[in-house]
Amino acid sequence: MNRLITLLAASVFLVIYAVAHADVDRPNILFCISDDQSWAHTGANGDPVIKTPAFDRVAKEGLRFLNSFCDAPTCGPSRSAILTGQAIWRLEEAGNIHSTLPAKFATYTEELQKVGYKIGFTGKGWSPGRLEAGFRSENPSGKAYTERTLDPPFQGMRNNDYAANFEDFLGDVDDGKSFCFWLGTSEPHRPFENGAGIKTGKDPAKVIVPAIFPDNDIVRRDILDYLVEIEHFDSMVERAMASLEGRGLLDNTIVVVTSDHGMPFPRAKASLYDWGSRVPLAIRWPKGIKESDRLVESFVNLSALAPTFLEAAGVAVPDMMIARGLLDIFANEEVYNRDAAYIAMERHDGCRKGGKGYPCRAVRTKDFMYIHNFEPTRWPSGSPDASVCARSIPYGEIDSSPTKTFMMENRSKHQYADLAELSFGMRPAEELYDLKNDSEQLVNLAGSPEYNATQNEMRRKLFNHLTITRDTRVIGGVVDWDYYPYYGRISTPGWRVDKKLE
Repeated sequence: MNRLITLLAASVFLVIYAVAHADVDRPNILFCISDDQSWAHTGANGDPVIKTPAFDRVAKEGLRFLNSFCDAPTCGPSRSAILTGQAIWRLEEAGNIHSTLPAKFATYTEELQKVGYKIGFTGKGWSPGRLEAGFRSENPSGKAYTERTLDPPFQGMRNNDYAANFEDFLGDVDDGKSFCFWLGTSEPHRPFENGAGIKTGKDPAKVIVPAIFPDNDIVRRDILDYLVEIEHFDSMVERAMASLEGRGLLDNTIVVVTSDHGMPFPRAKASLYDWGSRVPLAIRWPKGIKESDRLVESFVNLSALAPTFLEAAGVAVPDMMIARGLLDIFANEEVYNRDAAYIAMERHDGCRKGGKGYPCRAVRTKDFMYIHNFEPTRWPSGSPDASVCARSIPYGEIDSSPTKTFMMENRSKHQYADLAELSFGMRPAEELYDLKNDSEQLVNLAGSPEYNATQNEMRRKLFNHLTITRDTRVIGGVVDWDYYPYYGRISTPGWRVDKKLE
């Protein structure tokens, strides 16, 4: 009996020791996500105006991704894909913004919490929407840390001291315990303070104006104000990393810096084109990344982060998480089948009659982008009739801004008409762009005889992927995105989502 008790005690000790040892070896995770930032707008990615020392440091001491894309160019669905490691067409209501994230979909945060990780977030976690409708009682990003505030440098910025709230979170983490924290700023989401960029001494003449916009002082100043907000986000990342460094935790922390989707301008946010879907991504983890200061050319979607975090922690990845993790890239191994990113959108802000969305899917490779629009008779940027928009603004999928206003007011002028049509006009069922000759996707080549073979191949590539990943718009089945409840603020009296016909 005594020997049995001794053996049992030894077994218990070994289990406790193994668990404790595993916790020590597991990496911490600091996930930093801005709100509405396009790929080009960091110092490391080549912008000549912006100052992003935190992003640049993470890239220099880790990996900088050249072909990183959100799964959906709209807040809630993109964040749902990040948390669940799944494409939005697999997530039911979570495929729409101002919806919910059903509890039946596993998240990397919950899986890490099960094995003892301390979980928390500050700022914008999973949002916007109503979690109770999905049978969740807590934000899937974790426990909220919100007590620390500051006087923001400019109007339009939140008073959340994101970095100080992260410091509070660290104070709650027991010694030796692994943690996973989501630092999500609301910046650079609109509104911006008009003239903030000029007040910080930025020169409008140095702005690189995307070819999708008119090049004038109004647009240049609007971009400057946007860049100021990105710098605010970056300063929070810099302070958060300093907190880790001061505690000796930085080198065993996976630090990720990215954005949920692209910039809040016309033909960017809420569109599948690069300015809406291509996002900055840098990852630092000295203990797990081989050969730092590398440029990663492989195509990745942000949904790859969920399985990456779990695999790095030695945690089993749920079968429903179909995204492929990044550990092969971390190890600098030869990579296979990373030649494309897949992007999708369903309902954004409900700015068409009956609250309908604009369902579309895209495949983006090095040389081409192919887009399939499932309902080409709908207004892609929202109806010009503000009375059918939940936000009560024309073309309501596009946030109000000086750039949007200028383009709307001058769309009949010859020099601006083509750009305005690209932003506000109707689109055909198929779009194809030759990125070697048209990097900003201005000229649709779908239907051109010389590109017929390429169009067919890209369509096949996209639809094969949608079939394998069971997109009901392709394989058949329930397609309810137009009819799911909309939980956002409704500015238009009498606006509602059409009920589905029985």
